[in-house]
Amino acid sequence: MAAFDDAIADGVGIITISLGLGGAVDFTIDSIAIGAFHAMQKGILTVNSAGNNGPKRATAVGVAPWLLSVAASSTDRRIISKVILGDGTRLTGAAINSFQLRGEKFPLVYGKMLHLNVMHSVPSKFSSQAHIHLEAFKAGAVGAILLNDFQTDVSFIVPLPASALRPKRFNKLLSYINSTKSPEATILRSVSRKDASAPVVAQFSSRGPNIILPEILKPDISAPGVDILAAFSPLASPSEISGDKRAARYNIISGTSMACPHVAGVAAYVKTFHPNWSPSAIQSALMTTAWRMNATRTPDGELAYGSGHVNPVKAISPGLIYHAHKQDYVNMLCGMGYDTKNMRLITGENSQCPKNSTFSAKDLNYPSMAVKVPPNKPFKVEFPRRVKNVGPAPSIYKAEVTTTSPRLKVRVIPNVLSFRSLYEEKHFVVSVVGKGLELMESASLVWSDGRHLVKSPIVVYTDNDLPSD
Repeated sequence: MAAFDDAIADGVGIITISLGLGGAVDFTIDSIAIGAFHAMQKGILTVNSAGNNGPKRATAVGVAPWLLSVAASSTDRRIISKVILGDGTRLTGAAINSFQLRGEKFPLVYGKMLHLNVMHSVPSKFSSQAHIHLEAFKAGAVGAILLNDFQTDVSFIVPLPASALRPKRFNKLLSYINSTKSPEATILRSVSRKDASAPVVAQFSSRGPNIILPEILKPDISAPGVDILAAFSPLASPSEISGDKRAARYNIISGTSMACPHVAGVAAYVKTFHPNWSPSAIQSALMTTAWRMNATRTPDGELAYGSGHVNPVKAISPGLIYHAHKQDYVNMLCGMGYDTKNMRLITGENSQCPKNSTFSAKDLNYPSMAVKVPPNKPFKVEFPRRVKNVGPAPSIYKAEVTTTSPRLKVRVIPNVLSFRSLYEEKHFVVSVVGKGLELMESASLVWSDGRHLVKSPIVVYTDNDLPSD
């Protein structure tokens, strides 16, 4: 929080904070949410990493609506490390391996049969790869071939020639070992290759739903966070494994901590075009112009990527924005049950709750819409929203709703908005009716004037979408 105060005093335009508290917590003890609220009051947008506890659901952090929470997704570059077996079979795995074995093959052993000057092959969960690498490294193995059956979309820096194989390929390796008396292999230096499936949310990236505010969809947006070239301290080993004496000023790192600065950079880019826009206006511009992502490649859909993948070019001209004021957030906190004392812990001011207020989180003028409903029961939810014209005037926007679920019926009232001037505001209501939902269903609202596409995800989920533990 002292760092937030210093940044605010320095007059920064954007705060990017690649930190998390290990999980979402009440706002009164969430130092990032509190610091971000103070920054918001001074016109500063805070961009926060969503966390690296995926693919488990309800793990996202940075869940306050006055900050932007960022998920990590892949780029169109994958870094691979190939294994060549003694019989010529080539197996492609994942690792950032800068070592050259120059094609020389070494004896290959399995498990505890480790000796010096041999290639080591062990099964392991991806999360424990660093430990396996360390043990093989300490034992003096020439290299290590690992089983990667958990997070298959990330490559890590290794302290020795190594490759992590998916189960099918690892089984081919075991079959080869069992088929000959003298198995051998070599590991090639890593290379990059094109990944046409990108962007896809990384398995490690934390997911929603938002356990503090179920009506606020988090994460908000995704950005490149897999195999990212990043500045690094030369005082530390790039593999972060003891005994690895290499030093480098740059490293290849994965995490939502890598995705977060990408979005902060885009936010700064938008601010250069619109220096007087509020934090919520910039946040809205980023969210409503995001690229739609392929839900079939990310089964958690909007719970993983929010509004979609950040689109810097479109974000500078969103057409319409969803704008929220400080008092809107105060009203929301009041609706959550915060009293005056706890409210002041967050706002730092003598904030007062309106008398007889019925304001709830779903009423907040947020660019996305989410709600938790009872499973297998009828429901009707209304989301009141308002949008401000920041594009050409006059202009006419028409609403288009798409959904693949027959269980959801979405209406927008009115479904046409006419703007006569710049910065004019219009109100509308999104009505969602459904029944028989067991698991999450989603829809999309798009306002279009023929030039701009102002997109908002609509997510309806149940307790069945939350982890059992």
